[in-house]
Amino acid sequence: MQNTNDIILKAINKSYQKGDNTVVVHDDFNLTIKSGEFVALMGPSGLGKSTLLHLMGGLDQPTQGEVLIGGQRIDNLPQKKLTQWRAENIGFIFQSHHLLPVLTAQGNVELPLALTPLNRKQRKQHASMALQLVSMSERADHYPKELSGGQEQRVAIARAIVSDPKILLCDEPTGNLDRKTADEILALLAKLNSDSGKTIVMVTHDHKAAEYASRVINLESYILSQNNSLSKNEELLQNIEPEVDDISIGASS
Repeated sequence: MQNTNDIILKAINKSYQKGDNTVVVHDDFNLTIKSGEFVALMGPSGLGKSTLLHLMGGLDQPTQGEVLIGGQRIDNLPQKKLTQWRAENIGFIFQSHHLLPVLTAQGNVELPLALTPLNRKQRKQHASMALQLVSMSERADHYPKELSGGQEQRVAIARAIVSDPKILLCDEPTGNLDRKTADEILALLAKLNSDSGKTIVMVTHDHKAAEYASRVINLESYILSQNNSLSKNEELLQNIEPEVDDISIGASS
């Protein structure tokens, strides 16, 4: 029986147009991630690791195939419903924290709650709780420029979990951090997984980061095991994987 948080990518085909070339990212790709897993996706650049995160989070749609979260297809949802679903179910953590410099830590964490029916007092309470979970309560009134890189990423994690999403999608979440700070952030993610039951999917090139996961998938080996051929256009693909810098925080957190 499928758990309500299971992630299923079914017969996924994904391609992009690059000039006159059609670049195939995934061809008949299948993957199941069970509820409560902490999965690390690894492998060389150009294999579409970030693309998989975008598909799971509804930031991109497959060319063909199905994306199911808890039995619900999200790849064919109307945009308005997809935005609402994403706000309720998915938290994103990126390599760049995307904090708004004009808002305090508290204000940045409250931002995704603008999509919810919570009133101002409730939003403040929820944000305060999220900051407490990441040990940033004492920095709630600080602006991003007043925080260290690790502290900024903690605020970004608080923003990702403030709406209590079922799933956290992390794209190189420690890529800009030193080893000590990275380990602190990874330990925090592991705690959210073990104590709060969050399903976490993390793209990383860092083998030490992958050690925090309960399952590590080497995407190159995984694709080969499914008898899929690797894209012949890996160099092109590296240049066209979807960018997330322009995505509205309110719509995707």
